[in-house]
Amino acid sequence: MSQPLPGTWLADPSHFQRPTRRDVLRVGWLGGLGLSLGGLLKAEAADRPAADKQAAKAKSVIHIYLQGGFAHMDSFDPKPDAPVEYRGILGTVETSVPGVLFSSHMQESAKVADKLTVVRGMTHTEVDHSRGEHSMFTGYRPSPALVYPSVGSVVAQELGPRSATPPYVCIPTQGSQFLGSGYLSNAFGPFALGTDPARPGFTVRDLSLPKGIDEQRFGSRKEWKDLVDDHFHQKEKDDAITTMDSFYQRAYDLLASPQAREAFSLKGETDTTKELYGMNAWGPILRPSAGARFLVARRLIEAGTRMVNITYGAWDTHSYHYRGIETQLPDFDKAFAGLIVDLEQRGLLDSTLVMVTSEFGRTPKVNAGGGRDHWPRVFSIVLAGGGIKRGQTYGASDGLAAEPADNPLSVEDYATTVYKLMGIDARKDLMSPGNRPQQIVMNGKVVPGLLA
Repeated sequence: MSQPLPGTWLADPSHFQRPTRRDVLRVGWLGGLGLSLGGLLKAEAADRPAADKQAAKAKSVIHIYLQGGFAHMDSFDPKPDAPVEYRGILGTVETSVPGVLFSSHMQESAKVADKLTVVRGMTHTEVDHSRGEHSMFTGYRPSPALVYPSVGSVVAQELGPRSATPPYVCIPTQGSQFLGSGYLSNAFGPFALGTDPARPGFTVRDLSLPKGIDEQRFGSRKEWKDLVDDHFHQKEKDDAITTMDSFYQRAYDLLASPQAREAFSLKGETDTTKELYGMNAWGPILRPSAGARFLVARRLIEAGTRMVNITYGAWDTHSYHYRGIETQLPDFDKAFAGLIVDLEQRGLLDSTLVMVTSEFGRTPKVNAGGGRDHWPRVFSIVLAGGGIKRGQTYGASDGLAAEPADNPLSVEDYATTVYKLMGIDARKDLMSPGNRPQQIVMNGKVVPGLLA
C-alpha cells in the first residue's frame, strides 16, 4: 500500500481496500490518533476476579511519595529532649491532638492532626533507595528472581476503571520503577501526566487531539479503524486484535469525556481553593509545587480514578540537610494540610485513603557534613481517611528516633492493611510468569490498631 501525503488519506477510498496486518497495527499504534495512552488503558480487557467490595472502606487512594528518604525527627516525630546533634535545629509545635508534637515546620499539618494516624514505628532493613522503594511499594522485600507489582497496579488489575479516567495515575511521572506493574502485564502500569501541573500552560499529553485534527476528522479516523478491525475479526478471529480494540476504546472514551479531561485541569478551581493548597503562597513558580500536584490528585479521585501516586521533593539530604528542609517542608506542609481539609469539606475523606510515605527515614544523628543518612530501622508514615482511625499516633520510636520502641509496623502488615481498606484480599494468588501463583502479600496481617 502506498503512503499518502499528510492530510489526504481520509479522502482516498483505496485505503479501505484489503489492509494488511501490519497496517492495522500501524493504525493502532502510529495511526495519527495521538493516543500513546492506549497501551496504558489495557486494564479494561482483563478478567478481574471480584474484590471484596462489601468490606471496602476506601474507594480511592492518594499516595504521597516523599522521594529520597524523609526525616522523621524533623517532621512527624521530633525529639525535643534529645541532644542537639540528634534533635537537630528545628523546634516543635503542638498539634490538635493533646500531647502530640510535630516539627516547627509542620504548623499547618499540626492543625489537622486530629484527622490523621501518624505511624512512628514503620520499619524494614533495606538501606538502598531501590530496595527500600520495592519494599514500601509492593509489600515484599526485594528478590533477585521477581519484581512484584505496586499497590497501584494491583488495584488497577483487581478493581479496574470505574469511570473514563485511568484507574491508576502518577503525578507528575512514575517516580520509581517499583511504582509499576512488576510481574503483571504493563497494562496495569500507571498513566503519568508527564509534566508538573504547576507549570504555566500545563496540559496533559494525549488528552487533546493532535494539531490539525478536529472532532469530525477524529471521528472519521475512528470509523476507518473500526472497519479495518472488523475485517480482521471476520478473517482471522485474532484475540490480539480484540484485545487491542478494547484498549483503544478506553482511549476513545477518555478523549470523548469532558469530565475526564477536566479532571486533569486546574482551570475550574477557585483562588480560595488554590490558596488552601498553598499554590499562591510562594510567588512565581520557581520550583515544583506540592499544592498543584495534590489538587490535581483530588480532582482525579473525584472523577473516579482509584489510585493517584504523587511524587514530591528531593529528600536525600546527606549534606546541608536543613537547607533542603527549609526549602521544601513548608510547601509540603501547606499542601498536605490543604488536601486533608479539602477532602473533609467535600465529604470525601472517609472514602479516600491518604498515605504519606518514603522509602525510609534518616539517621537520628546529624553527620559531619550537616546531613542525615539513610535509616530504615525506624521512620514515620502518615495515614488518613478511608477507614483509618483519626487523631492518634501508632507505635513509637525510642528517645533518639533510632529504634522502634512500641508496635513496630512491617511492610507486609502495612500493605495488607491498605489492601483490606480497598476491599482486596492480600492473601489472594496472582499469576507471575510461568503460571506461578504469587500471593499479593505474603505473611502480612491486618493491623486493627490502624482502623477506625
